[in-house]
Amino acid sequence: MDPIAYFPGCSLKDSARPFELSALAVMEALGLPLIELPRWTCCGTVASLATDDLMHHVSSARNLVRTQETGGKELVALCSMCFNTLKQVAARVNGDVDARDKVNAFMDEEEDYEGGIDVLHLLELLRDRVGWDAVEERVNRPLFDVPVSAYYGCTLVRPKGVGIDGSDAPSVLGGLLEALGASVIATPFDTECCGSYQIVDRRDLAMDRALRIVVAAKTRGAEVIVTSCPLCQHNLEQAVGEFGEEALNGAAPAVVYFTELMAIAFGLEQVEVPARLQPVLDAHRLGATEGAT
Repeated sequence: MDPIAYFPGCSLKDSARPFELSALAVMEALGLPLIELPRWTCCGTVASLATDDLMHHVSSARNLVRTQETGGKELVALCSMCFNTLKQVAARVNGDVDARDKVNAFMDEEEDYEGGIDVLHLLELLRDRVGWDAVEERVNRPLFDVPVSAYYGCTLVRPKGVGIDGSDAPSVLGGLLEALGASVIATPFDTECCGSYQIVDRRDLAMDRALRIVVAAKTRGAEVIVTSCPLCQHNLEQAVGEFGEEALNGAAPAVVYFTELMAIAFGLEQVEVPARLQPVLDAHRLGATEGAT
């Protein structure tokens, strides 16, 4: 398969660096390498919903221009919030010529964006182009039925027409995790908000929401929570660090990116195993060995 341009976003170069490193490694292993978009800029973080607010689309539109300059027609995002923002902007400027002309006028030192760039999330690429069978074939260290909560959050599955799966009962993360050998644990909070940017000025509110997600996963037997968003990852890890052990009367679930679990199942030694996850893996591999004997 030909390489495809990907948009890392700001967090993946800093606090979410393990997300990027593991994603690059697993896609290389699957034969579909990701090539970082040249001269990318911040996506703008949140897509403006006001019909007359085109200025806040410019940052994302510049990344569509960068993609156009590569000669490609697709841009893959890893962070679900970046994906959501880029996807909504692409839908607006691809389908509305007047809006596209105005955005191009704002970007007077760029070449005009001509439309037609399709924004994908990495999970879409794995599901629709690679396929779960091919993922399963690449696994050489299966997860031995590790119970995992597939946490989607808000922006991966909403709004309709942008989200990559239905918001009521999404299955894309579950399909991936099952291909890796994990046991998927469903909870009522799989698509609930983690508190998002309320962590900045309403930490109490964000921690309350994040802790509910962790508790729901733990009480249903999950030992791992999988995310696709650095902000979700941050909020859930903060909740685990501050309240998990006390609130759960025992070990809290490990919170990891889906690409980290892929790298572990693929046996990619260059990807570091998160410290909180290692005891979980050790326990289940021991159990699998004992069962075999």
